[in-house]
Amino acid sequence: MQPAAAEERALVIARDMDVNSLDPARAWCDTCQIYNTSVYEQLVTLDKDNKVQPLIASSWEVNKEQTQLTFKLDPAAKFSDGSPVEAKDVKWSFERLKNIKGNGAFIADPISSIDIPDAQTVIVKLAAPNSEFLNQAAAGFLGIINSDVAGANGALADATAVDKDTSENWFLANSAGSGPFVLESYEPNAELRLKRNDNYWRKAPTIPQVVFRQVKDAVAQAQMLQSGSADIAMQIDPETAKTLEGSDIVVEKVPSYNFVYISLSPGAKANTVKLTPEVREAISIAIDRTSLIDFTVGGAGRAIATPIPLGFPGGDGHEIPAYNPDRAKELLAAAGAGDGFTLKSIYPDMNVYGVDFSLMMQKIQQDLAKVGITVELSPVPFANWREAANGDHIPLTAVFFAPDFFGTSQYVDVFGLSEGSVWAKRAGGEIDPSIINPQTGKLREQALAAATQEEAEKLWFEAGEQMAKARIIIPMVSPDLILAHSPSVKGVRYSACCNLPLAEISN
Repeated sequence: MQPAAAEERALVIARDMDVNSLDPARAWCDTCQIYNTSVYEQLVTLDKDNKVQPLIASSWEVNKEQTQLTFKLDPAAKFSDGSPVEAKDVKWSFERLKNIKGNGAFIADPISSIDIPDAQTVIVKLAAPNSEFLNQAAAGFLGIINSDVAGANGALADATAVDKDTSENWFLANSAGSGPFVLESYEPNAELRLKRNDNYWRKAPTIPQVVFRQVKDAVAQAQMLQSGSADIAMQIDPETAKTLEGSDIVVEKVPSYNFVYISLSPGAKANTVKLTPEVREAISIAIDRTSLIDFTVGGAGRAIATPIPLGFPGGDGHEIPAYNPDRAKELLAAAGAGDGFTLKSIYPDMNVYGVDFSLMMQKIQQDLAKVGITVELSPVPFANWREAANGDHIPLTAVFFAPDFFGTSQYVDVFGLSEGSVWAKRAGGEIDPSIINPQTGKLREQALAAATQEEAEKLWFEAGEQMAKARIIIPMVSPDLILAHSPSVKGVRYSACCNLPLAEISN
C-alpha cells in the first residue's frame, strides 16, 4: 500500500494589512510589496544576498554609459491565463507605472523610451546614467501586467492614464500577472486570499493557498500562532515575542533594512529657538541611543548613524553619535539656549517595526529634559501627521522608512536635503534655506554614473556623511525583524525586494 500523500493546506498569515490598492502601479504598502511580487513578476529578482537573479528576463546587458539596458525575456514565461509574457507587456507595464503617477512612479520616471524590436527583447533607455536601475527592476511596482487582459478592463498606459484609467476596482477583484499565485478574493480590513497559479511556468509553490488575516494587535497575532489559527505572524514586537518562549513557536530575529528616525525642522513655525546646527547637534548627542534601543525594542535592533540602511551601499561605517549630555549643555549654552526651551513634537500614533512611537518619544522627552529641553508630545493619526509635516512643519517629529528597492539613491532623494526634495520641504527649507544641500544631489548623480561598485560605494558613503552631519534626519534604530511561525512552516525569510517571498514557503 502506498503511503497517503500529505494533505495540502492553506498558509495563514496574521498581519496588520495596510493595503491601499492591488493595482501594481498604485499599490504602496508593505503588504502590497508581498502581493506585487507573488501575484506579479518582475524582469529580475534578488536572492538572499541581494544579488540580481533572472525572473521574466533570462538575460540582460547594460551599456558602458549605464543608460541602456537590453533584456531578453524567457520564452517560457506565461501569464496565469496561459498567454505568453511578451515585450509589449513589459513596455506597457513600465509606461503605465510612469503615467499613472502613483507613489511608485519615481522608479519609472528615469525611463526616456522603451524599444521592443521583437516579442522577447526589451530595450530600456534612461535619461541619465543609473547604475541602480537593474536593482530597481526587481521592485514590486515594476511587476509585469498582462496588457491585453488589463486593457480590456479599463487599464491605460498612455499619458491619459492618470485621469482616464478606470481599472483600480477591477484590480481589487482580479489579477493579471505571471507570478506563482493569483488573487482569489479581497475584503478590505478583513482578509486577502491568494491561490496557487495552476499555469505557473516555473516550479509551482507547494502551498495551495495563502490567506492574510487582518490582525492589528501583536498579542492577538501571537495568540493565533499558539492556537494554530495562524501559521505566520509578521508584526510581533519584542515584548510579545517573550510570551512565546517555551512554546514550540519558532521566533527568528533577523536584521532588517527598516529604520525609525526623528527629524528636526528649522523652518517650523512653532520653533521657540532657532534650530541651528549647534542646537541640532546638542539634541542628537543628548539622546542615549543604547538605552533607547533597550527601552523600545528590548535591544533587538541596531544603532544607525545616517539615513541609509546598514548593508546598503554607503550605509556602513558611519560613526554613531556618542551620548554626551554635558557636551550638549555646552553647545546649547554657546547657542544662547542654555536656559532651556520648549520643543513641540507631533508624531504618528503608531507601532512600526515593533517600535511604539509613544514609548520612544517619552524616552526622548526624558533624555532631552536632562539638558533643559522640554518636549511637548502630540501623537496623532498618520494623516494628521502628514498634514502637519507638510504644512507649518514640525519642530521635532518621528517617522519610519522601509526600502522600495535595493539601492541608495532613494535615500539621497528623500533625505539628502536637495532643493525641492521631500525633507527639504518638510524641514522648512523655504524659511531656512541654510539647510539646503546641493552637494548630495551631485554625489547621487556621480554614484549612479560610477564605473565600478567600489567607486559608487565611496560616493554613497560621502552622501551618507553629509546627511548625518546635517542633523535634520537623526536615525534612532534599525529594529530587527521578528519572524514568528509555527514549527511546520519552512522557508520564511526577509527580502529587500519582496518582503516575504511566498513561493519559497512550505507548510
